[in-house]
Amino acid sequence: MKKIVCAAALALALPTAAFAQDGTEATAPDGTPAFGIEPYFGVLGGYHSFDRDSEFGSPRGGKMNGALISGVAGVNVPLGPVFVGAEGNATKGFGDIDWEYGVRGRVGARAGDSGMVFATAGYQWVNGRRAYSDQKDWIYGVGVEVGPKDIGLGGITGNSGVRLRLQAETYDFDSIRPMAGVIMHF
Repeated sequence: MKKIVCAAALALALPTAAFAQDGTEATAPDGTPAFGIEPYFGVLGGYHSFDRDSEFGSPRGGKMNGALISGVAGVNVPLGPVFVGAEGNATKGFGDIDWEYGVRGRVGARAGDSGMVFATAGYQWVNGRRAYSDQKDWIYGVGVEVGPKDIGLGGITGNSGVRLRLQAETYDFDSIRPMAGVIMHF
């Protein structure tokens, strides 16, 4: 319960602190409206590796791990130079992981012309294969999204809303889950 309260307090305090510095901005750094709703979807690929002492430890002393391909969908609510949002994922695993799915909240700041830096917290369900049982627990992470203008490709894609995402998450601090992919914003 303390984790939920801390995450909610951070999500509410960060935009307030940003507006206290400069409440005159009517647009975000990329020129889009400072307030509104920004839906998005994307595809990510990565790998999930659990510690041996996690709840996914096998009776034989092994650890669960596997490659992942994930579909994500969510919505960001821009609040000037910062944003809050919610995201869901459905992930197919390979190796010891069968499926993962979850929901998480996001809070972050806009960077450059079309980039974002963010932190996430949410709940993830993990279905294991073979000797690994199904589990659910908290997941935390950090990430960055960069748009074409930020990496010098603005002339190729224009204002298409395509961003590259890199993120790293941990399942209850018992694993590492690096992911990378393409996100399409509307």
